[in-house]
Amino acid sequence: MVIQFTKMHGLGNDFVVIDLTKGGGNITPEQAQQIADRRRGVGCDQVLVMEKPVQAQADIFMRIYNPDGSEAGACGNGTRCVSALYMQQQGLDHCMIETISGLLPAKKVGDLIQVDMGEPRTRWDQIPLSRECDTLNLGILHGRQTMTEPVAVNVGNPHTVFFVEDVAKVDVEKWGPEVENHVLFPQRTNVEFAEILSPEKIRVRVWERGTGVTQACGSGACATIVAAARRGLTGRKVEIVLDGGSLLLEWRAEDNHILMMGPATYVFDGILKS
Repeated sequence: MVIQFTKMHGLGNDFVVIDLTKGGGNITPEQAQQIADRRRGVGCDQVLVMEKPVQAQADIFMRIYNPDGSEAGACGNGTRCVSALYMQQQGLDHCMIETISGLLPAKKVGDLIQVDMGEPRTRWDQIPLSRECDTLNLGILHGRQTMTEPVAVNVGNPHTVFFVEDVAKVDVEKWGPEVENHVLFPQRTNVEFAEILSPEKIRVRVWERGTGVTQACGSGACATIVAAARRGLTGRKVEIVLDGGSLLLEWRAEDNHILMMGPATYVFDGILKS
């Protein structure tokens, strides 16, 4: 089997993009695991598969595989990369990406790509959580004083956002998997650790569900602005500074949609043979 792919990244959050819109079979979770392996495969944070859309208004369907073979519902940086690739191929300045979590409009804004990530969900059963509780103050640390209690947000997939005094001191590799696999999250969760630098700027480090520490996470940035604004820590327009660089976020009051803007970078094309 021969698989053609494109390697891309958004702020260091890297992807193997495989275009199956013209046929050519499908990618299984097991194949995605092999492709994502950084020692025995191409290596990436997620494998993104471009497929024919299901909904008539969509231009393309994007399937998202984590390195462990699990399927994600949303990927902000990945959406920018797939949008940029598709628009370049088709000579467009806008497109509609379909995912298992819904439709995501994308467009060029200068050298950047802006994606409308839709409305966040904040009810406990929308995250989802295993029991009813206050999503603005989850209460899962059981008296430990290292961090304040987190905020839960669903932006196509579940996120848990901790606000900390100094994000550089957080042991992300310790806390990330512990929170990801907490009994409160039946579908597991992505985890963000956020330090408020000003009402317009937040420093964030990320542990992605099924992946681990990543340089950036677009949906995590979206979850962070919602959590911060709900807590009254920032306004609705914020620069999110991740390990790999910055994203510009706006949580619009008029329609409750989150706009995310940032770069999408081409790396190389390749062929896999098996």
